[in-house]
Amino acid sequence: MNLTQLDISRRSIALAAALIGTVSLAIGAHAAFNMRALDAAKAVSTERVTGSVSQASRVALVIGNGHYPDANAPLTQSINDARALSSSLRKNGFDVDMVEDASRDDMVRAVNRLKSRIKHDTVVMLFFGGYGVQAGRESYMLPVDAVIWKESDVRRQGVSIEGVLEMMKEQGAKAKLVVVDASRRNPYERRFRSYSHGLAPIGTPDNALILSSASPGKVVDDGKGEHSTLVGELLNHLNAQGTAESVFNKTRVAISRASEGDQVPTVSSSLLEDVNFGEAGG
Repeated sequence: MNLTQLDISRRSIALAAALIGTVSLAIGAHAAFNMRALDAAKAVSTERVTGSVSQASRVALVIGNGHYPDANAPLTQSINDARALSSSLRKNGFDVDMVEDASRDDMVRAVNRLKSRIKHDTVVMLFFGGYGVQAGRESYMLPVDAVIWKESDVRRQGVSIEGVLEMMKEQGAKAKLVVVDASRRNPYERRFRSYSHGLAPIGTPDNALILSSASPGKVVDDGKGEHSTLVGELLNHLNAQGTAESVFNKTRVAISRASEGDQVPTVSSSLLEDVNFGEAGG
């Protein structure tokens, strides 16, 4: 091999090496681009999933029962309260299921819908406005189609508040909020051979906050305003924002002072973390 041929061979080898390097760089750049695209897609997917979890992390069941056939007059405040509270809760980031003048079947279906929406990171709220009756040591929400003649009818036709709380606990709810505006003198109580006024103390499971319109065994009269005393004050403090515990306690104090001690709501808490109310639902 002469020098000219050797020089050509060296140039060929150098050119081939350069070509191979260029192809490798191109392949590497393409792979890097694909990885960045994949990472971006994952980020978008995660963002969507996170967003959907955030949107579903607060759920509420709001029941307003007003038209009971056995009552002398409808409870118009209960319907107004359910509508106004639903609107306020939605502003606070809750996905609200509202039911008006619910039959027992309506209430059972609504509780089952609530059950299906509860995850381990969910803050759950239950509101009931209407007639409530205690039977034994439990408090029952009464549907509008309840036919009550004896205490056993309450257990059979009512929906136990403690039972709903137990369901929330079994589903692993992050926090459980309950507002019960049902300490009214109901139209059924005098049918019982022995009866108790108002509602029984509601047992508080772990990480729960319960607000009831009166002390256990006490009844309150409805005012003449658009909303019940309890819900009127609760709406005021919800709009002012704060933690759920502070909102419930401020509501209790405001009602007690305004009534000069005639109506003292009950607040029971076992919350282990703050649940905040505010426009953003933080």
